[in-house]
Amino acid sequence: MLVAEYIRTLQSYEEYSFSWEEVLEKCNSPESTIRKELVRLAKKNEILNLRKGFYIIISPRYQNFGRIPLQLYVNKLFKYLEKDYYVGLLSATAVYGASHQRIQQDYIITIPPDLRDLEKGKTKLRFFKTEIWPKNNIIEKKSDAGNYKISSPALTAIDLVHHHKKIGGINRILANLQEMASEISNEDLEQLLSWYPHKSTLQRFGYLMEQLKVSESILDEIFKCLNKGAFYSILLTPKKGLKAGKTGNRWKVDANIKLENDL
Repeated sequence: MLVAEYIRTLQSYEEYSFSWEEVLEKCNSPESTIRKELVRLAKKNEILNLRKGFYIIISPRYQNFGRIPLQLYVNKLFKYLEKDYYVGLLSATAVYGASHQRIQQDYIITIPPDLRDLEKGKTKLRFFKTEIWPKNNIIEKKSDAGNYKISSPALTAIDLVHHHKKIGGINRILANLQEMASEISNEDLEQLLSWYPHKSTLQRFGYLMEQLKVSESILDEIFKCLNKGAFYSILLTPKKGLKAGKTGNRWKVDANIKLENDL
């Protein structure tokens, strides 16, 4: 089988990615011939060498965009990398319909060691690591290429708060939080609060949700979790050399920036 034939076969099964080892096994040409064919197809924008030894197929449907949706290859990519992952942050909010901001890159949460961000053509992947892997709140969704892992609405929302400084700041995520609030079920929130370890992030989360006037049941559950132990005054957005002052709210959050919601 020729490389081009192999790729057409994959597409007929709704597969949008493959590894060097797979193409080597399926195509009975010399390695040098296979490499040349892969380079030729990449120049024609039919495939993209995303990482060394891992390729994605840019089918005719997506060639005008120059990239394919993350959901079509992310699961296979992380099987290849042998790492846990979930689609998160602004990529997850887009899946849940909270997509008033058009994102130009995809966001993936994974485990240490760090992965370098990827930018190949119009495909841009940002990787965020977490030292404590979620015990719950990672769910599977279906794509045309099979299942992939994504953060639940509750985990998506609190990840936005936890990583806000790396994705544009508090004000960039406010509208996303407001849109996500209606997606968070009681069960989803209870599961999150049963294991979530970052108390300061929970304080910021509760404070922001209160400012957005979300359901009192959500606020009560977050505050009940915080009240199981001591917690102390913090800044809404951390700033080197600056300490929290008087807060005047139950979350003990010093709002050191003005909130501006673009919804």
